[in-house]
Amino acid sequence: MSDTALIALDWGTSSLRAFRIAPGGGVLETRASGHGIQHLPQPGADGFAAALNALTDGWPDAPLVACGMVGSAQGWAEVPYLPCPADVSQLSGAAGRVQTPRGEMLIAPGLIHAPTGAPPDVMRGEEIQIAGTIADHPDRQASATLILPGTHCKWAQVQGGAVTGFATYMTGEIFAVLRAHSILGRLMPDESAPDPDAFARGVAEAASGGALSHQLFSARTLGLTGQLQGEALAEYMSGLLIGHEVAAGLAQHAGGALLLVGGGALCARYDAALRQICGAGAAALIENPAPLGLYHFARAAGLIPEGQS
Repeated sequence: MSDTALIALDWGTSSLRAFRIAPGGGVLETRASGHGIQHLPQPGADGFAAALNALTDGWPDAPLVACGMVGSAQGWAEVPYLPCPADVSQLSGAAGRVQTPRGEMLIAPGLIHAPTGAPPDVMRGEEIQIAGTIADHPDRQASATLILPGTHCKWAQVQGGAVTGFATYMTGEIFAVLRAHSILGRLMPDESAPDPDAFARGVAEAASGGALSHQLFSARTLGLTGQLQGEALAEYMSGLLIGHEVAAGLAQHAGGALLLVGGGALCARYDAALRQICGAGAAALIENPAPLGLYHFARAAGLIPEGQS
């Protein structure tokens, strides 16, 4: 394993991923565990150390970097947010540091967007995905809107290589709560197959401009009246929620390419909603840019020599 130049961690709330990275930035090996910051083997710093040791057992010594909730107030060491506009090539200048059994680890800072007269917005981990997405792509660095679907979806604006602002939509969490803990979920089976027609019907309802809190109740009444079968109601509700998010995000779109960043299945839903609402899907789908973002983060911090490839 002498070709290992970097060990990079994407350490979230519920999961931990580790990447063994080559000098040129390629991923040599990926490992994952359920030891997110809320599911450690034991509390406190010892739990973080145990999770790190278990996942990287057998890997050689190498510089260590991390992003995500590991840098939050509940993480291994809290790293202050970097305010927007933030040049993602300069994240290392605001990095935090923590001593681990493998030596010092650099932790990416996360970003905060605090526009005057509006509530602040924050991200941790997505800034590294953004860095990986726009790395080596001058067109994306010049102007782009990145959509990062997830439990808390981010819409981030990039101009001149900097994140100028972003908005968070709690779409995934709202869907999960409504399905599991509201009257809307009572007609929905625990599992259902994808139903593009029901999803599209929800997107169309969202695009009509009505109030979301009113439209959501139709996820019950359409089932009660037999207009949609129980198996289709979750898909319809997903379309409603994603449709409202996409409509709101597009209203704030400042120009440049629309890029989807993340896993294929969820991104496919967003792409379908984009096509339905504005007639065109995303310009590109980028899966798993975190390793490349962490690699560039390490390079900027001087952990990987510029001439090493």
